[in-house]
Amino acid sequence: MSLIQPTPPLPPADLPALLAGLRRALPGIAARAPARDADGAFPAEDVAALREAGFLAAPLPPALGGQGLGTSPEGAAALCTALRLIGRASLPLGRLWEGHVNALRLIMAHGDSAQRQEAARDARAGRLFAVWNTGAPGEPPLGIEHRGERIRLTGRKILCSGAGSVERALVTGIATPGEPTRLVLLPLAPGERADLSGWTAQGMRASASGAIDVTGLELPAAALIGPPGAYESQPDFAAGAWRFAAVQTGGIEALAAALRAHLHRLGRGGDAIQAARLGEVAMQAETARLWVEAAAPRAEAGDAGESAIAFTGLARTAVERAAMEALALTERAIGLQAFLRPHEAERIARDLSTYLRQPGPDRALGGAAAHVLAAAAEPGDLWD
Repeated sequence: MSLIQPTPPLPPADLPALLAGLRRALPGIAARAPARDADGAFPAEDVAALREAGFLAAPLPPALGGQGLGTSPEGAAALCTALRLIGRASLPLGRLWEGHVNALRLIMAHGDSAQRQEAARDARAGRLFAVWNTGAPGEPPLGIEHRGERIRLTGRKILCSGAGSVERALVTGIATPGEPTRLVLLPLAPGERADLSGWTAQGMRASASGAIDVTGLELPAAALIGPPGAYESQPDFAAGAWRFAAVQTGGIEALAAALRAHLHRLGRGGDAIQAARLGEVAMQAETARLWVEAAAPRAEAGDAGESAIAFTGLARTAVERAAMEALALTERAIGLQAFLRPHEAERIARDLSTYLRQPGPDRALGGAAAHVLAAAAEPGDLWD
């Protein structure tokens, strides 16, 4: 039985009301975050709050009962704001919702009509989706064996956020050696096939990350979503990185708020050096926000291409650097307390430091540099 219950969608045009509802839910989510900081924890009550606010259905196209957050260019700005706000309240929850958006985006882009309709029904019913791509080192990739009208899966995925709680997961696998990966949509019961023991990271403990073993699972062939290579199709594969950068931006904002509260509590806001550190952290938070807000419409545009990929590469790099600078400044300003529980900055810093470790950062920056090198336009005119 699902932990999440259905809620009627809001009218498609009412994005301000949707975001206002999210803002009302955020204080409760943020207040619960410290108690969720435990190995194997899953923020079920917070996912339920997102459902109540309409955010499990919001990524769907309006025609299927959603708001187009992640599935239409018109939803880019609202999606960016939502990712940032959720990340500010809880980075693990932001990670989970970003994965939910990504999964629905892939199904809406590559699935057939029946698959899109079924996924929409599940999202409207409050089921959480995810995308799990990482294979276990030293093990064969997840295999897909065709058996008439059915498929049989073998292998494992690791670093699966929401393992044991996500009820609909897109996984990548190999059906034919030498061909690109295929996407398979797994229907999962709570706790099914999940092993959270391998997630020993210092941060993002409340993301319920772990391994999923699908060996022996048989599904209808209709569980295959899209053609070979759908998951890695560009520009979405690379340009979509702006979404996790938006969640990270929310983490930087949370860090700034924790430092400000610390200075207020100690009465040290008038100290010139401490005030300068707070100002620097606020500057880094705003830098990150400006980058992701500029990347979102470029990446979500219907005609997005190489330019959007390059800009996103710069944006994710700028956000990472802003976060690292903000972390160093906050730890310098707070001192030892920034490393001691239950200080708010300690948990936020652990979660942010862990979530910053995304794949391919050097490749993303190198690709952006290659775009700049090959362009005829002046550097200041490249993105007009």
